[in-house]
Amino acid sequence: MTFWKIAWRNMQQRALASSLTGFSMALGVALMILVIVIHEVTVQQFSSDAQGYHLIVGGSKGGDVQLVMNTVFHIGNPLYPIPYSYYKEFVDGNYAPFTKVAIPYCIGDSFHANGWRFRVVATTPDLFDKISYGANDDGSDKQYRFQSGRNIQTDHFFEAVVGSVAAKKSGLKVGDTFQPTHGMSAAGNKHVEFEIVGVLSPTGTANDRAVFVNIEGFYLLDGHALPAENRDATQAQQQEPDPIDPNRGRLPLPEQQREVTSILVLCNNDLGMMSLDQAINKGKDRTAIAVKPGYLVQDMLDKVIGPVRLVLLVLTILIVIVAGISILVSIYNSMSERSHDIAVMRALGASRTAVMGIILAESILLSLLGGLVGVLLGHACLAIASPYVMAHAGITLRFWQFNWYESLLIPGLVVFASLVGFLPALTAYRTDVGRSLGAGR
Repeated sequence: MTFWKIAWRNMQQRALASSLTGFSMALGVALMILVIVIHEVTVQQFSSDAQGYHLIVGGSKGGDVQLVMNTVFHIGNPLYPIPYSYYKEFVDGNYAPFTKVAIPYCIGDSFHANGWRFRVVATTPDLFDKISYGANDDGSDKQYRFQSGRNIQTDHFFEAVVGSVAAKKSGLKVGDTFQPTHGMSAAGNKHVEFEIVGVLSPTGTANDRAVFVNIEGFYLLDGHALPAENRDATQAQQQEPDPIDPNRGRLPLPEQQREVTSILVLCNNDLGMMSLDQAINKGKDRTAIAVKPGYLVQDMLDKVIGPVRLVLLVLTILIVIVAGISILVSIYNSMSERSHDIAVMRALGASRTAVMGIILAESILLSLLGGLVGVLLGHACLAIASPYVMAHAGITLRFWQFNWYESLLIPGLVVFASLVGFLPALTAYRTDVGRSLGAGR
């Protein structure tokens, strides 16, 4: 009978103790899997959210972090706006030679449905037509796609596009209408209706949890325009939409009455990005600040999420060590009960090395079985938590989500189990055959 068969039989004879020690190892490994995989997915999520453009330009009264969290992740209260004329600098002004695409954002409204709150972002069709939301494994850009419907059209003022998560949680679909709420509170005043003309395919970014409306219609809503400078502008602002065709008879809001919350800027090249960064942040006009979202997010990951991950990994390693110690204690405490069996094996011709190998095999089996159960348990927890995490954070977790660090677990457990089992194996190696057989009579 081989080492492994004898070790397996010994574990069966102590089924309860073996199960408990193996389960403690499984819990430690499962926690380690969760920490490793969730950290990788979170880093990918945060990094991909800040891709597709070089700069975010926003009001100078808001800080870098607040600007990125508000614009990229749709978190926090709206920032102080900047003049629409500043946005025009990127379209046909001083900054245009360095700019490939400039996309305005207006933030300040929300949509509430089924107990969920979604940020309403006013923008232009260019957001989905001219920039990407990340890169594929082969380096190609990830382009926005629609799982149903189409993009908004500039001359259709009251059209909207809804992210995949927002559509699922709110029940909105193509052809439905909704009323944005002024402000972030559900108690705010309701605006006129917008029609959903498209539902975005999942992107794995924060945009999945937002509703995007035509910026032209947003400007015509109550409370979204600066005071009019002349009578014609006042009349344009106060025109009521046609109940059948909201675009009929409506005039765009004059540019002097417009503001934007932030601007997504895709530059012509890296040199253009550096030129704009220098001109906006260090120039004489301090109307706005420019932030490189990719750099700021990576800095946040390194300074905040990285240390937290390290602490969690240390805690999980300590849990695995405690589980290993419990295996050591379990096997070591059983040595007095098995001393007679060991002595019989020795008397029947088993060598000291063979007896030692049986004990080491038992320790390795306990660790490996506990580790394999832990891997399955950890990935099962990912699958169970996936719907909740997706709904609240937009992060996709899957049962088969794998990190290459996991491939080191099994070899690591074998080495660790060998160290843990060495002490009881050494005790078995030193068993006095004569004394043990005499004690058994």
